[in-house]
Amino acid sequence: MSFRREAHVARGGPDGGDGGNGGSLFITADQNLGSLVNLTGHRHWKAESGRPGEGKLKTGKSGQDTHIYVPPGTIIRDKNLGFVLKELLHQGDSLLIAQGGKGGRGNKHFATSTDRAPRQFEEGTPGEVREVLLELKLIADVGLIGKPNAGKSTLLSRLSRATPEIADYPFTTKYPNLGAVRVGYDHDFVVADIPGLIEGAHAGVGLGHEFLRHVQRTRVFIHLVEPSPMDGTDPIENYRQIREEMRLYDPSLVDRPELVVVTKSELPDAEACRDLLNEELDKPVRLISAVTGDGLAELIKEVSRLLREMDQVDEFH
Repeated sequence: MSFRREAHVARGGPDGGDGGNGGSLFITADQNLGSLVNLTGHRHWKAESGRPGEGKLKTGKSGQDTHIYVPPGTIIRDKNLGFVLKELLHQGDSLLIAQGGKGGRGNKHFATSTDRAPRQFEEGTPGEVREVLLELKLIADVGLIGKPNAGKSTLLSRLSRATPEIADYPFTTKYPNLGAVRVGYDHDFVVADIPGLIEGAHAGVGLGHEFLRHVQRTRVFIHLVEPSPMDGTDPIENYRQIREEMRLYDPSLVDRPELVVVTKSELPDAEACRDLLNEELDKPVRLISAVTGDGLAELIKEVSRLLREMDQVDEFH
């Protein structure tokens, strides 16, 4: 509420300006992010408030919008009602989750022929408040699957510039890692190193859900089989177990293209393991070594060929 007051100006009248609108809150997909770790510990977000109106009919400044950046593949759920608000699948996808409040009106709006000096004004409306849950299902062209310590992280580090943690104990990888593999000058694909899987993973045992929710968005699987597991288990049985856990979690996963690879070809049991898997699956099984580089170039070519064929099918449909 404000009135014009100047020398030699009788009955200056109301000149209260309007308030500025409050900023809104958006969640936006950014392909430069690979996880939600940047949001860890930050539970409350708010946009900038609008500024009050001033005299001389000055409208208050509107508040700046706030963007929360997340990786593509993030699912946004309403915490209280439980339904999915939106899935951000592509770079730049955005969702308005809380609308900023609308600025109020100054007393200038309330002047009439019978009330030339109004003292009433209109308060602004409050901004929206909403609680949401964010869940990430990584989007990758290729997913590296296998038992703990099968060599997934080592392979990712050789195929791309990613630098996952690598050690000689199980469950070194606690969160998926992403890496881009370039093929020639005009083609590349994204590889995800998925945490290792154990029996009962479909029911959430171990890192099961950490593993399985990410493979749902993967187009091609590279199934790594260790020829001489550290725990003394049978490599063939390990392969069957992972396939069964995937089937129990989502039956459609076992129908996706899969390249079976025996890792650590420098070990003496590697070729025998490859031959046994060949008989078991009745399809070609590759032998590679992420340490020496044997078989990696052929593996990249085969993955690239599979992805190109899938792209052509998608364009046809």
